[in-house]
Amino acid sequence: MAYDFDLFVIGAGSGGVRAARFAAGFGAKVAVAESRYHGGTCVNVGCVPKKLLVYGAHVADELEQAAGFGWTLEEGHFDWGTLIANKNREIERLNGIYRNLLVNSGVTLLQGHARITGANEVEVDGQRFSAEHILIATGGWPQVPDIPGKELAITSNEAFYLKELPRRVLVVGGGYIAVEFAGIFQGLGADTTLLYRGELFLRGFDGSVRTHLKEELEKRGMNLQFNADIQRIDKLEDGSLKAILKDGRELVADCVFYATGRRPMLDNLGLENTGVELDARGFIRVDEQYQTTAPSILAIGDVIGRVQLTPVALAEGMAVARRLFKPEQYRKVDYQNIPTAVFSQPPIGTVGLTEEQALAAGHKVQIFESRFRAMKLTLTDIQEKTLMKLVVDVETDKVLGCHMVGPDAGEIIQGLGIALKAGATKQLFDDTIGVHPTAAEEFVTMRTVTR
Repeated sequence: MAYDFDLFVIGAGSGGVRAARFAAGFGAKVAVAESRYHGGTCVNVGCVPKKLLVYGAHVADELEQAAGFGWTLEEGHFDWGTLIANKNREIERLNGIYRNLLVNSGVTLLQGHARITGANEVEVDGQRFSAEHILIATGGWPQVPDIPGKELAITSNEAFYLKELPRRVLVVGGGYIAVEFAGIFQGLGADTTLLYRGELFLRGFDGSVRTHLKEELEKRGMNLQFNADIQRIDKLEDGSLKAILKDGRELVADCVFYATGRRPMLDNLGLENTGVELDARGFIRVDEQYQTTAPSILAIGDVIGRVQLTPVALAEGMAVARRLFKPEQYRKVDYQNIPTAVFSQPPIGTVGLTEEQALAAGHKVQIFESRFRAMKLTLTDIQEKTLMKLVVDVETDKVLGCHMVGPDAGEIIQGLGIALKAGATKQLFDDTIGVHPTAAEEFVTMRTVTR
């Protein structure tokens, strides 16, 4: 039968836009429906505005270090409103770019909520369209535990639009979003507490990285509360918030920020009209080719709950477009050795296996670790230390994992990601001449086995 579209994409985030653009470039007739903002979470309430706020928070470090290099500066003044206004202007510019990318690719752009009404049918604001393939790329949404007073808390969605910087902030969570926002709030001048119900934050990251970041955050004066959880939140007469913990303690703040996980955004999507199944965690179940249990419907990105990173969604979107409309160019997404960064302060960069993962997989490993005070800090009183770590397989000499905590960690790890993809050995690292003087050269000069 003839369809209105070859591909109908629900969601104009990173993955959906990439799939739509490439499919249209391959000659397919494509539509995209978006009910909120073009660019999805990353552009609007995720990695892009977050990184801009991280830059803003890091200025305090630069000002502190300036005296060691002979600079005498008047006492600085930070204005939250200016930062947010400038951030908003940049996000609006990026929204326009994403919209133009779609329109200029020949994609039909529909502004409105899309709901699947059949295996090959989508409804947008009362108008129905047929499609041979439907791609769900609706992303995720932050969630707050169902406790009394949950409506008094905010999430990352609201944090980017606060009217003013709170004087006291309680950040709840142990993932990278919690750690990043705790650094942002503290760097911009807020009295910040990070509260996590587990033993130590960043579960799943290398143990050395987790411990090192904890020590550095404590040096910066952040109040870290582990093995703690909130039972309820009350609003006080002066407008501040009181968090009553499960152990009976009370913490008072002006803002309670929750970063305790994200759920797939499936609200009113119409999955009940399809054969699409969810997995045990509530994400859409797909096979290796992103096919759902309904033959005509696919899904990619955060909504499938695999690796919830923007570049991964981009790769998945491209894989779908190629498989459907340019099969000779199709190749599977490789989920091994994905470099990633946590823009904490100091930041984390990591690629490959953690020490714990390598041991669990049966590798006999050698660990190379280096902790040092960066050259830039030697003219200052700042005692922050950088961590670099290599996890090496004893039998093959292959470098299984690279981990870093320190300035520019994300920038440095990107290059090492290529090395690990190529199967680099420790000998190749050793044979590579370093760029001097840099922190990055430490990765090719570590010769002594730590354990």
